[in-house]
Amino acid sequence: MLASRAADRCPSARWRGRPRVDRVTTITKGGNVPLPAAAGRVRVEVGWSGGPNLDAAALLLTSAGKVRSDADMVFYNQPTSAEGSVRHLGKSGTRDAVAADLAALPPTIETIAVTASADGAPFSQVIGLSVQVIDEASGAVVARFDVPPAGTETAFVLGELYKRNNAWKFRAVGQGWASGLAGLAQDYGISVDDDPAPAVQTPQPVHTPPPAAPAPTAPAPTAPASAGNSSINMNKGVRLEKQLRGQPPTMVKLVKKAGISLEKKGLSDHRARVALCLDISASMTNLYRSGKVQELCERVLGLAVQFDDDGACDVFTFGTGGYEEGPLDLRNYGGWVQNLVGRRRLEGGTNYNRAMEAVRQFYFPESKGGPRNSPRFDQLPVYVMFVTDGQTTDQDGTRNQVTWSSYEPLFWQFMGLGQSSRNVTPDPNYDQTKHAVPEFGGQPAQQGAPVGYPGQPGYPPAQQGYPGQPPQGQPPADPPKKRRGLFGGGGGGTGGGFAARLAAMATGDFKFLEELDNLPGRYLDNANFFSVADPGALPDGQLYDLMMDEYPGWVAQARQQGLLPPH
Repeated sequence: MLASRAADRCPSARWRGRPRVDRVTTITKGGNVPLPAAAGRVRVEVGWSGGPNLDAAALLLTSAGKVRSDADMVFYNQPTSAEGSVRHLGKSGTRDAVAADLAALPPTIETIAVTASADGAPFSQVIGLSVQVIDEASGAVVARFDVPPAGTETAFVLGELYKRNNAWKFRAVGQGWASGLAGLAQDYGISVDDDPAPAVQTPQPVHTPPPAAPAPTAPAPTAPASAGNSSINMNKGVRLEKQLRGQPPTMVKLVKKAGISLEKKGLSDHRARVALCLDISASMTNLYRSGKVQELCERVLGLAVQFDDDGACDVFTFGTGGYEEGPLDLRNYGGWVQNLVGRRRLEGGTNYNRAMEAVRQFYFPESKGGPRNSPRFDQLPVYVMFVTDGQTTDQDGTRNQVTWSSYEPLFWQFMGLGQSSRNVTPDPNYDQTKHAVPEFGGQPAQQGAPVGYPGQPGYPPAQQGYPGQPPQGQPPADPPKKRRGLFGGGGGGTGGGFAARLAAMATGDFKFLEELDNLPGRYLDNANFFSVADPGALPDGQLYDLMMDEYPGWVAQARQQGLLPPH
């Protein structure tokens, strides 16, 4: 059951260090491998290459194979065990991890079960699932288990760290549950709260009560008391309070304002992955130096905290090429742009195509950033904030990327930094709470307009698709040209050849982005565009309302056309 091979290089080198991968012991289901005697601290990483977003968790078990109390479950809503020996490290892209200090474990704990759950999605949709154990001291990968393809299971025990004769080993388990993380946890003795907490939109400082005193029938002094509630809450809405504890008021305010925009659009409980694409062409120099790009990153992170379970935004940059920069999250956003420019020089070109190719390959690896002409389903959409101050040198490649990605659950929100016919005038007196829809360009919000999006419970019945769209199963017609009541102006071609395009880039002309906004031949209308001369002058609420202008309608269309689950 054991085999050795040269391991692949870890794809997440920026995340908690690169493991040393000279040789790796690969085990199959049911196999086990001893951990090095000196391996006091280990990290167990769960990885996948495509499909639903996964969450790792750990259960601390006694010799009876059960937890001592609810405090023995470590996961996104309870990231540390009672004594601190086991921690949930959080996610980076398509990897999630837990860490264990084996020497600090209570003596009654003999097993740590490492699990993964897909939030209701079947594991048959998960591509390339694996788990590996890393010695934190040396960085060596001790063992790897490539999990066989699964079926309808929605949660798995992937492996176990277990103690035998005072020595620790790792066993490949690969056992699935159709009842999700809640059902799996209950089978190990966890009490699961049946009443999910509502999503938190306006986080406030939270007072944590002291731990409840153990009941008289508590079995042993070493058993920890449950922290807070008497049962585990699996609802991810409670994560917002926990994630924002200790954050400065400015970040809490951003998350709150993003939540207001989502609530107005009926997306309070919506989940999505968030990406940020940043132009690193030399013309952006002053924006980077002024701190305005850092401020914009923090504002996009505010939306990501609302949308993403991990409160992280995946960042990509582009100049002459396209680059993956790793996650931006609540732990590393301070000085993030300064660190970026310290390792990434600004470049002499602007190529949207390379960035879009990198984004698509990151979220949908099987595409390799190339052509697609049939719908690609996923459990979660991807919202991409694409920021640039100039036009691309590869217009044909960019048109292809927008067209191909229209068959994927991916939405492009383009933001031009400069002047265009769709320029937004910052309103210093903007009152976000008074706008049922964005209210820019002097156009009043429609009174009595329904709140939410088509398909949401309580929303008035809406026409399927856009006007002129054929029924499902037939090739879609070109979407209609957008009428810009919010921004004014219309579309427009690029015109003029390469020299004209260079001149347009120098003057901040965004006609090509306006063209992409109305690009024909797409499966769904998957892009929106606005521009602003000074991003720092745009109030937070006004920006978030702009970012949510067309995305909710796209979500409804993506559900109807098979890119996302129908609910």
